[in-house]
Amino acid sequence: MSDTSDYEKETPIDHSSSHRQSSLELPDDVWQEFASQAQLFVTDYLKSIPNLPVFPQTKVDELGDCLSGQLPRQGTSVGDIMNECRAIRDASRHSGHPRFFGYVASSASPVGVIGDFVASALNQNLTAWRSSPAATDVERTVVRWLGSLVGYSDDAAGLLTSGGSMANLTALYIAHRAKSPDASIKGLWNTGLPMTVYASDQVHMSIAKAADVLGFGRDHVRLVESDDRFRLDLRDLRERVSSDIKNDFRPFVVVASAGTVSTGAVDPLAEIAAFAREHDLWFHIDGAYGAPAAVVPSVRGLFKGMELADSVSLDPHKWLYAPIDCGCLLLRDATRARLAFSHDEADYIKVYEKSDREAFAFWDYGIELTRRFRALKVWMILRYFGAQHISESIAEDISLAKYLGDRVEASDDFELLAPVDLSICCFRYLPTRLREQFENAIGGGKATINLALDALNEKIMHKVQRGGLAYLSNAILRGRFALRACIVNFRTTRTDLDLTLDIVRDAASELGE
Repeated sequence: MSDTSDYEKETPIDHSSSHRQSSLELPDDVWQEFASQAQLFVTDYLKSIPNLPVFPQTKVDELGDCLSGQLPRQGTSVGDIMNECRAIRDASRHSGHPRFFGYVASSASPVGVIGDFVASALNQNLTAWRSSPAATDVERTVVRWLGSLVGYSDDAAGLLTSGGSMANLTALYIAHRAKSPDASIKGLWNTGLPMTVYASDQVHMSIAKAADVLGFGRDHVRLVESDDRFRLDLRDLRERVSSDIKNDFRPFVVVASAGTVSTGAVDPLAEIAAFAREHDLWFHIDGAYGAPAAVVPSVRGLFKGMELADSVSLDPHKWLYAPIDCGCLLLRDATRARLAFSHDEADYIKVYEKSDREAFAFWDYGIELTRRFRALKVWMILRYFGAQHISESIAEDISLAKYLGDRVEASDDFELLAPVDLSICCFRYLPTRLREQFENAIGGGKATINLALDALNEKIMHKVQRGGLAYLSNAILRGRFALRACIVNFRTTRTDLDLTLDIVRDAASELGE
């Protein structure tokens, strides 16, 4: 097949005088040098991640010394730019490191990295089908694939977002408009009774922030008690909704967590779905971290009821090993989203196409107009590995977290602080002398020892983080400071977990424990 199109054959173009004097095109030799050096840099980086310090051995006031300070008036050589990229690498935290267990951070698959590179070159703006036909079709395909992958729906609608926070914000906006259809006319604060949101006290901070941004106010987010496994308590939910109705509030949405960020707890989704139907509430599931685990047979039962939600958020850049940024909002009924975002279109974005496919516009489903081609990296990961291989990788992450939990429980100097349901293990260092004191203490004595343990574990965490050999974050569970290890990393092994416990012990020893 010829690389020359029929158009080019019929309409030859003289390029000899078509370049501007200020063109940003690269000569072939410079492009080859830049591309080859960048490829070498990326390849070397991905291979060397396990041997780098997890956290940079750099002080905050030293970072400026690594990079050029002034705005360049003239161009810089390829070699100098790549040297500065190496300085940036050396001053970066490496979330792909096998012993990085902080937060819920992406360990980006090399396939996803390539997908991002290709997407940047294509530089599509996914506003609507007419502006980027193939890219729009790819994103709509990826959304359906993600809905099918997690058992939500084989025909899910929705869109990709910057992350779970934007997905949750969009979901709450759609929920509000669905339950108060005249809000666009009256305004958020003039829809009758004050509207209220319900979520577990373990819910992600983005829910309260979304309520604030949308104008409900954080004081209209009811944080429902969680049970002994850190799951939303249905009894407390019923009491709070009943009380609010009696006091002239208007409940309109309940948010469940499919994997909380602190412990990985999955709320009782089926029961919450039934409650939402009973009270005509929008049912949203924040599965930004945990929803992809629904593909794993051994834990699929935890996610029973997810298919009943009106909307689900999940982040491919968390547990589908895609590079940042890539979140997703799945919707059961696309009509609800279109009604929420309906408006009088400006002339320059008015759609004149007739078929549903050609008239499709992402601005009917979300807040952003300009949107990058996030879907290609997810499409490429799923195409290359397949759902089965991805499921096995997620299953191994879960298995590793349970292994860490077993090691903690079998030890004399650690204490497990939460059940390990998915891939998060929360524990604390508990030296023998304090364990004995705690077991013999009564009343306020136990509280005093807990305070001492909180302070000790906070110091340990900071020392481990700055040491560069491993990285743990923290959670506050029932008032206790926990060391938190979240495993969403295809490079992590049992050896890394054993080593991390030893690193914690070494840090404690250096602190005099």
